Amino acid sequence: MTDGSYTNDIETLRTWIGRTETRTEPVSVERCNELHQTLDRPGVLAAGDVLPPLWHFISHHPAAMLSELDRDGHPKRGGFLPPVRLPRRMWAGGRITFHDDVHLGEPLTRHSTIENIEQKDGRSGLLVFVTVRHDLLVDGELRITESQDLVYRDDPAPDAPRPQPKPAPDDADVVRTITPSAPLLFRYSALTFNSHRIHYDREYARSVEGYPNLVVHGPLTATLLAGLAEAESGRRLAQFSFRGLAPLFDDAPFTISGRRDADKIELWAATPDGGLAMQASATLAA
Repeated sequence: MTDGSYTNDIETLRTWIGRTETRTEPVSVERCNELHQTLDRPGVLAAGDVLPPLWHFISHHPAAMLSELDRDGHPKRGGFLPPVRLPRRMWAGGRITFHDDVHLGEPLTRHSTIENIEQKDGRSGLLVFVTVRHDLLVDGELRITESQDLVYRDDPAPDAPRPQPKPAPDDADVVRTITPSAPLLFRYSALTFNSHRIHYDREYARSVEGYPNLVVHGPLTATLLAGLAEAESGRRLAQFSFRGLAPLFDDAPFTISGRRDADKIELWAATPDGGLAMQASATLAA
């Protein structure tokens, strides 16, 4: 579909509800070890090891030729995803249920469905929200259910003030500091086959999308929070949800924090000046 076919007509966009696509590929031991090294985790992973929470984000890459990319580096819309005319696309949040473990080397089938499309008027203008459900199965057995919330929005006005996030909580049981370097963002983009230019093209991020620097991937921040919950509890996760609230940027150290209450852990990421960048919640497996 060409750019001229893009539309913000909600009735046209809603005809995409119910569209599906299915792909199967093995959980790559090599790719998982590359993420393992990118996150500075010790040791080496092997076939049969349990896939850590949210690491399925590095599988089932979107397939698109270079000539089929939009100005932002994402694949052009109108195939599986609806042809929203608004130029900026972000992964706003998600909800994941872990039914059973996925192991490195197993053949993983992802069945994806467009579940809902909504249009809203926000403070910055028109917004279109798309909810995508992914069912991940091994040999027909459901292992992970995931709902992704994608949001499409317009470019910011040149003189628009940047919204200030509300303060992050200050009652954490555990706090870790993350320094997101450009190489970290480059590697994560490569591992997820994500060519969204805000993560590696500094000039584009600044001049087109209005950010002060390269943007940390929301799914990367969520992965760090899920990993914190598992590491601090010593238990597997049964459920995990997250919502992005404010961007984080390269070379600006931020914190990831958690507070445990019985079998639940409330988690958050905070900007360098203490603003709430991401909110998350984990339920521990029995």
